[in-house]
Amino acid sequence: TMNVEHEISLLVEEIRRLGTKNADGQVSVKFGVLFADEKCANLFEALVGTLKAAKRRKIVSYQGELLLQGVHDNVDIMLLQD
Repeated sequence: TMNVEHEISLLVEEIRRLGTKNADGQVSVKFGVLFADEKCANLFEALVGTLKAAKRRKIVSYQGELLLQGVHDNVDIMLLQD
C-alpha cells in the first residue's frame, strides 16, 4: 500500500524546490513544471492522485478537480501549509 502522508510530504518538498514565492509568501508552481520534472516523475507513481489527496487535506489548492498534462500545464498549484 502507498503511504499517502509520506507521498504528500514529498510533494510539499518538490513544490518548495520547483516553486516560487508570491507577494504573500505563498509558494506556487505550475502543474506542467511539476509534471515535467524528472525527479517528480520518478518519485510519484500517481502525481495527480497525490495532488488530489493533498488538496482534500487542504495542503495545496488549485483550480479544477482533475489535472491533465498538456491541458492544465499552466494551472498554479499553491502550497497552503508550510
